[in-house]
Amino acid sequence: MKTSEFNKRFIIGITLVSAMGGLLFGYDWVVIGGAKPFYERFFNIAQSPNLQGWAMSSALIGCLFGAMLSGFISDRSGRKLPLIMAAALFTLSAIGTGAVHHFTPFILYRLIGGLAIGLASTISPVYIAEISPPHLRGRLVSVNQLTIVIGILAAQVINYMIADKMPENTTDKIFVSSWNVQTGWRWMFWAEAFPASIFFILAFFIPESPRFLAKSGKLDASMATLKKIGGSNYAEAEEKNILKTLEDSSSRVDWKVLSEKKVRPVLLLGIVLAVFQQWCGINVIFNYAEEIFTSAGYSVSDMLFNIVITGAVNLVFTLVAMRMVDSWGRRRLMLLGSCGLALIYLALGSSYFFGLQGMAILIMVILAIAVYALTLAPVTWVILSEIFPNRIRGAAMAVATTSLWIASFVLTYTFPLLNRALNASGTFWLYAFICISGFLFILKRLPETKGKSLEEIEKKLTQIN
Repeated sequence: MKTSEFNKRFIIGITLVSAMGGLLFGYDWVVIGGAKPFYERFFNIAQSPNLQGWAMSSALIGCLFGAMLSGFISDRSGRKLPLIMAAALFTLSAIGTGAVHHFTPFILYRLIGGLAIGLASTISPVYIAEISPPHLRGRLVSVNQLTIVIGILAAQVINYMIADKMPENTTDKIFVSSWNVQTGWRWMFWAEAFPASIFFILAFFIPESPRFLAKSGKLDASMATLKKIGGSNYAEAEEKNILKTLEDSSSRVDWKVLSEKKVRPVLLLGIVLAVFQQWCGINVIFNYAEEIFTSAGYSVSDMLFNIVITGAVNLVFTLVAMRMVDSWGRRRLMLLGSCGLALIYLALGSSYFFGLQGMAILIMVILAIAVYALTLAPVTWVILSEIFPNRIRGAAMAVATTSLWIASFVLTYTFPLLNRALNASGTFWLYAFICISGFLFILKRLPETKGKSLEEIEKKLTQIN
């Protein structure tokens, strides 16, 4: 059908509301990196590697449970309810994290924030994929990644603006009593409460996913939303395709279906891509920016400014990716990303090995983030949102996203250990090897999905006749 027949204002509107989950995901994920030098002094954990690691990675435990919970909720109650839940949890976490005076409740609210990230990271791209026409789906699902990147940049800019610049010769005693340590880091977390509360309100006004409604037997409601998206002809054609893929399934998901012979290869593909997006190593730059940049000779103030630079690059190349994902295709961009990161990591590891510092490290970090933002970061979420069969999409997406957060936890937890055992050079060479392995897997196992309906992709990947 003609693209002019689609109600783009409606489609973009509900996409942006759902993608606010990505915005808060990005902010909550990165804000702790800028606050790290300050809350560690406030809670007196700067000399305790175990507590430092627990503070940084505790949210990932919440992410795991949020991702697992999302499958049960979304396949029973729809996509809308978990988005509302995520918004409420983001708001609670933002307010609570900044208000605490002891380390244990700080961790508790970080866990709550992680729970919200787990829900939003699973449901937002699925919801957008299920309301998107095929020719716009890649670009619209990439909006979720764009809002993640905007959230990351917002956290980096706000952290930089809130933190008072400290003199280079500041003693540790003066640093601990500074505004940054006593109050500043709190405002870094509190700033998240404003967009979180807006998301909570707006989430009540978006429609339920038409594919979930059809799966639940609510065909009239499903048709109403599909008509609003693309008119009567589009709605009738989409409903026919949706019902065909649901003929042999009940409205409630039997999780044993995930182990069926025709489903296993698709699920494995999703899990490997999700794990690879984390194990490619780029997120250590966001989580351990202080260590990476200070080891390259930068001060704490310079480190915060450099993080803003990396966030701006992340945003620019995500915008470029949104233009390319539906023209270049998913497979080509994934191959470009894995190969490009492997080459950059080889150079970055060599720079650390030969003792290069300053601008050389910053340039290679920026190149790595640019490649990641153009390829693996947005495209992985697009692929995950579209490769799973309609009847198990929520459950399969939950499994893949849970795998992603497990991989993220392993990455975050092991980086200090690898850095100590292999030095920075060996660690980045290891990430290069992982990227080469990912390239070979994608080359062999990932088909192109651009321009196809979700039902066409399902038929191709599961060989449903």
